[in-house]
Amino acid sequence: MERRNFLAATSTAALAVGPLLQLISATPATAAPSVVRPGDIEQIRTAATTLRSWDNLYGGGGVVRDTAFAQLRWAAGLLNIPCPAPLRPELFTAVGRLATVVGASAFDAFAHEDAQRLYSFATVCAEEVDNWALRAISYNLRSRQAIWRGDLDSGLTLAELGLARADRLSPAEQSMLHNARARALAKMGRTQQTLAAIGTSDDAFANIVSVNEGPWMAYYDNAQHHGDSGHALFDLALAGHSPREALHRLQTAVDGHTESFARSRTFSRTKLASLRMATGDPAQAAVEGRVALAEVSQLRSLRANHELADLGRLAHRHRTAPDIRALREQITSTVAL
Repeated sequence: MERRNFLAATSTAALAVGPLLQLISATPATAAPSVVRPGDIEQIRTAATTLRSWDNLYGGGGVVRDTAFAQLRWAAGLLNIPCPAPLRPELFTAVGRLATVVGASAFDAFAHEDAQRLYSFATVCAEEVDNWALRAISYNLRSRQAIWRGDLDSGLTLAELGLARADRLSPAEQSMLHNARARALAKMGRTQQTLAAIGTSDDAFANIVSVNEGPWMAYYDNAQHHGDSGHALFDLALAGHSPREALHRLQTAVDGHTESFARSRTFSRTKLASLRMATGDPAQAAVEGRVALAEVSQLRSLRANHELADLGRLAHRHRTAPDIRALREQITSTVAL
């Protein structure tokens, strides 16, 4: 249904390039080739891989965002030029994947309308060539953004739309989307449904065979899975549920994320510190919080700053302790930069 509604406004994914190009037309683009070649598609794939690694390492602001938009402008333009039929699925998939990367960068910079349009564009690209994996990824990202913005009903709906025909999705893709469901349900206060969604996600994760997963799901490892599910359990814990499992999962994520996923590690570490602060372990929370501060200072991520500010608010109840007072002052200075 959603695809029909979207395509009614755009006719085809190629026509959706019009408003997209208006969005990213500030810089003159390199002239497009006269016909799409395999090498052009490989360039788009390489750009997506490189930009995604930069985004994970440095955050979505600064040079990452500017570079990403320039790359997507050129790539999206290829949808309007002749393309040999055998290359068409690869082209739409590559452009759609790049759109998810650029959308993630925009989301991290709080350019929410840009991110929403880019994620929707990626969904259209996926559905244009029946790429169920890309479709799942785009719906996961759309769900996460909606949840972040407080639109929990849409977040849950988008996650469940992503799970349509789950039999066509890999275990990692299914696990990813069930965790998105869990995060929406947790913020809705639906404890038992949240725990059930996490259990389903855990079951799917246990069935992952790495060699059978696409390269785009390589990021979804043990650390990512525990971080995503830990974030859902974090919200339950703040509402009165036992924090034990949330603390365990967030700690597993912190310990497991490599330097290549510095931002993800920082998110989980800040949540870990916040949960300790909220559940009666302010001394350890301050230790984790100081490490998170150092990590955030290396990123260009408004989301990381936002998480840090939440830690500062939770620390207010312990503000008379000297180490907590110092931590709050440092957080205020960092978030203001």
